[in-house]
Amino acid sequence: MLGYDELRARLARRFGSTDLAGDALHETWLRIDGAAPAKGLRSPKHYLLRMAYNAALKRLNAESGLVTLSDAKAAIGLIDDAPDPERAVIARLELETLAQALRELTPRRRTILIASRLDGTPLWRIAEQLAISQRLVEIELRHALAHCALRLDRKVIRRFGPKSSKGSSGGEDLDRWQRDEP
Repeated sequence: MLGYDELRARLARRFGSTDLAGDALHETWLRIDGAAPAKGLRSPKHYLLRMAYNAALKRLNAESGLVTLSDAKAAIGLIDDAPDPERAVIARLELETLAQALRELTPRRRTILIASRLDGTPLWRIAEQLAISQRLVEIELRHALAHCALRLDRKVIRRFGPKSSKGSSGGEDLDRWQRDEP
């Protein structure tokens, strides 16, 4: 016996697949079975290994255009990021609601909100452009965000300034949107 298991293990290590190694060796055994005996071989094991290696390479080249089981499994695991029809309708309605909320803002608040949140303009630059204080820009932005949050039934997430105190007078409506209350 020439060590079938040993040859299969060596091919499996080389190609990373026990199935491919087994198939290549099986094909090699079938070829040898129908062939005339080879004379003058110094290492029959090496000869069989080389034949099986070439058979495996031919098989890989032939199958390179085919989809493998692992390719199919990977494709099935992909997640479709496209929203379903229901989510698309909800998003369109929210967008229309936001557009309406923006139209309801004063021109200065709308300018500040768009410049800050969509264009990414720093508050100090907005203050310079509008010739007002940065503190007034912050106040106007907070009111614009609160208005849009109210229309969209969302919570305002503060990105600047100190946290509001619960006991402060005035601004209770704004504070309500900053807590987790509905």
